[in-house]
Amino acid sequence: MADIDQASVIPNETSPPALEGLNATDPNVTEAVNATVAKFVATPEGTALAYGSLVFMALLPIFFGALRSVSCGKSKNSSDMPETITGRDAARFPIIASCTLFGLYLFFKIFSQEYINLLLSMYFFVLGILALSHTMSPFMNRIFPANIPIKQYQLLFTQGSGEAKEEIVNYEFDTKDLICLVISTVVGVWYILKKHWIANNLFGLAFALNGVELLHLNNVSTGCILLGGLFVYDVFWVFGTNVMVTVAKSFEAPIKLVFPQDLLEKGLGASQFAMLGLGDIVIPGIFIALLLRFDVSLKKETRTYFYTSFLAYIFGLGMTIWVMHTFKHAQPALLYLVPACIGFPVVVALLKGELTEMFRLCANC
Repeated sequence: MADIDQASVIPNETSPPALEGLNATDPNVTEAVNATVAKFVATPEGTALAYGSLVFMALLPIFFGALRSVSCGKSKNSSDMPETITGRDAARFPIIASCTLFGLYLFFKIFSQEYINLLLSMYFFVLGILALSHTMSPFMNRIFPANIPIKQYQLLFTQGSGEAKEEIVNYEFDTKDLICLVISTVVGVWYILKKHWIANNLFGLAFALNGVELLHLNNVSTGCILLGGLFVYDVFWVFGTNVMVTVAKSFEAPIKLVFPQDLLEKGLGASQFAMLGLGDIVIPGIFIALLLRFDVSLKKETRTYFYTSFLAYIFGLGMTIWVMHTFKHAQPALLYLVPACIGFPVVVALLKGELTEMFRLCANC
């Protein structure tokens, strides 16, 4: 779970390897060292803009992903069916995530970072196109002109023949979906060629929204197990080692949202970024989406638990940013998000006398 990171704005006091062994008393070398190790110091306005934008971008996929999660289970398209996370899945997830994270860390230490990121870029290029296309689809349905004929297409791959024929891929789409794919491909090419932060964020937002929409917790207990396990995972890998921060900075893929702190000075060509990992959006987001579905199952007009957990997420993310800005150190966002997102709704359920109902009757949410 990549964390909010401010390491890019903290001065680096170590000499770069390219200047090691040179005469440090040489004025030219001293000037080169100072120019190399000097880091950008963000203005208060730039910092506020960057953090405010990260918070806003984090809220978008949670809010709209949660709304879409309510109806996605009713879809007849198999590609839109949710993936249910059980208690066993939740218990194993932190272990699997830790192995994956440490594996990536070793890869970046052993192999060339350039080639690894090239392979990852191509992988996320394909995934990003599909995710962004799926994200755009409902919007395209609303704005697509009614006088343009809609044609149906089917992409079918099978294995074998006759009665032994087995479907490998069966993807149905129409003209609107095709337009979404074309637009998404343009964004993907832009990302591959330029690695621009806007293209990165478009893919990142699409990944996050799809995650919140399509990953369903089977009940609140499972959500508590998942968030609790990843709470420990996030704290350990950020505070206990340098693995998390190293991978987050080395990994050139749209697995994090970024926003430049020097946007006011350099415009769209800015290069000093604050970042927020997608895991810190999706993991609390699927729990918040579960509470929205619980609200719907109560058949009441209010959405008490959804809005409570949504506000709790804002509070937890705000705490993360405040602590990080105060202590000038990268923070595991789940350290603050998990207690807030679980604690606030539980307190509300206790006050309303619905705690037992929340934990027992939400199995089909």
